[in-house]
Amino acid sequence: MHKLFWALLIGFPFIATAQKITTRFETSGGTESPAYPEIIDWWKKLDASSPIVQMKAMGPADAGFPLHLILVSGDKDFNIATNKRKGKSIIFILNGIHPGEPDGIDASMLMVRDIVEGTYKLPSNIVLAIIPVYNIGGCLNRSKDYRIDQNGPVEKGFRGDAQNLDLNRDFIKCDSKNARTFTQIFHLLDPDVFVDNHVSDGADYQHIMTLIATQHNKLGGKMGEFLNKQFEPALYTLMKEKGYDLVPYVNDFDKTPREGWPEFWDSPRYSSGYAALWSTFSFIPETHMLKPYNQRVKSTYALMQSFIEFTSKNCATILALRKQTKNQYADQQAFPIAWTLDKTKWKPITFKGYEGDYKKSEVSGLPRLYYDRSKPFTQQIPFYNDYTDTATIQKPLAYMIPQGWWKVIDLLKLNGVQMKPLLRDTAIEVESYHIGTYQSSPRPYEGHHPNSHVQVITSTQTIHFRKGDYYIPLNQSANRFLIETLEPQGEDSYFTWNFFDAVLGQKEGYSDYHFEDIAADYLRNNPEVVKELQQRKNSDTAFAKSASAQLNFVFKHSPYFEPAFLQYPVYRIIK
Repeated sequence: MHKLFWALLIGFPFIATAQKITTRFETSGGTESPAYPEIIDWWKKLDASSPIVQMKAMGPADAGFPLHLILVSGDKDFNIATNKRKGKSIIFILNGIHPGEPDGIDASMLMVRDIVEGTYKLPSNIVLAIIPVYNIGGCLNRSKDYRIDQNGPVEKGFRGDAQNLDLNRDFIKCDSKNARTFTQIFHLLDPDVFVDNHVSDGADYQHIMTLIATQHNKLGGKMGEFLNKQFEPALYTLMKEKGYDLVPYVNDFDKTPREGWPEFWDSPRYSSGYAALWSTFSFIPETHMLKPYNQRVKSTYALMQSFIEFTSKNCATILALRKQTKNQYADQQAFPIAWTLDKTKWKPITFKGYEGDYKKSEVSGLPRLYYDRSKPFTQQIPFYNDYTDTATIQKPLAYMIPQGWWKVIDLLKLNGVQMKPLLRDTAIEVESYHIGTYQSSPRPYEGHHPNSHVQVITSTQTIHFRKGDYYIPLNQSANRFLIETLEPQGEDSYFTWNFFDAVLGQKEGYSDYHFEDIAADYLRNNPEVVKELQQRKNSDTAFAKSASAQLNFVFKHSPYFEPAFLQYPVYRIIK
């Protein structure tokens, strides 16, 4: 059906060739952002009016509506595979993960409208992929009272989704339908550049836009070097040309950050950290909450233009670096899984702040922080953005995971991991982890009590695996993702996020009065256990006075004690 006819049929209020396409942001004078139904309706109408825009419903979200994907392609080719064969770069833009921060929602509408009308030309080697609203549940939950510290828009969405999850902590664990659909979209696109638009809180300062780039040492290799030495500096230059003094995300929430601050650490629970596991250049723009909404949206627009301009100019280099890194991951023998800030290295940045001081609080009567906007300052300060790896994992030839751990297996499949089920029962010699020590968070965090400070005891065993258990070779570009999710010490591993907590609880026990006789008989036949028991009594007075503790000691040192307790159920094939 002809696009003009379709536009008339659905009552489209704007025709690109006849009158300017408008948005609520513009008609409100830059003070309002549209509600969810209006956003989706606007994009549907733009799709109907323009042959270079395509809108697709991709999969479910927690709120009961589908996640939509917008593709913008100047040659009207919306097939991802063919665009990749043409050597185009795909820039993936995520909006509304926190719907109280809708700057990207409106900036994307303005930018694509300008592309459609021809006032901004999309380079021929760029395809835009945009999720117009990611947190649909939070976008539907609007109020003038949310994000009370933020300067507009008039109504704002809520941070939590329809499950009250913070979706910006869900990229590894995938507790939400949103995250599962996002994962499918991400791997469909395999984006070269990923941009997740946000609004910051924290200190007051003069800058409108701040930026988190995924940590360059963690990205590693030539991609990390290119990001640190070329990509990021070019963005600062491009934004300066557009009238914006870009500064790294102000990762300091105290007084006035004259002493500088460390780069925000984007672990894989965050969007940019997740994207980096797949060799994607990833960024989180953070406009400053106290700036007028009109300024914030325009700065987001300018930064997205800057991403487009740099990616277009360096398209071939970006594609080559990503291909090289993926191949490297398939062959790489060791992967770092922990890092620490290197405080001996820093680079100077120009920070435009306001003097901070303390005065008497009218609420508590105690000193409170305030910023004096009549006292702006410009100062060179240190920005600490170098991290050193502190723990390295030698990759195995493969992992084995029993089929009973289907929640983890489903997440691996969702991420496109190459794996195959055993065709028959098989005994395999493996390297095995026993959980030695760990700490579980005493308070819930995003529906979990994450484990940390994990230490493992390694041994070699022959395990009898069953038909249908999964063999996961580590000769694939997913290697880094596999290491960081399946090695239990990883900061965002599946063990960290409680997927394997069932092994932390003992299932079998005994009746004291009956096991006493069994234990006595066992000790008579195992003098080495008697010796260990006596040594423990000699060194531990409380233990020596506890009959139940001694009986439990014998139980744990006998074949009657369950082997599954603290046995990490992912095994490493090393030869």
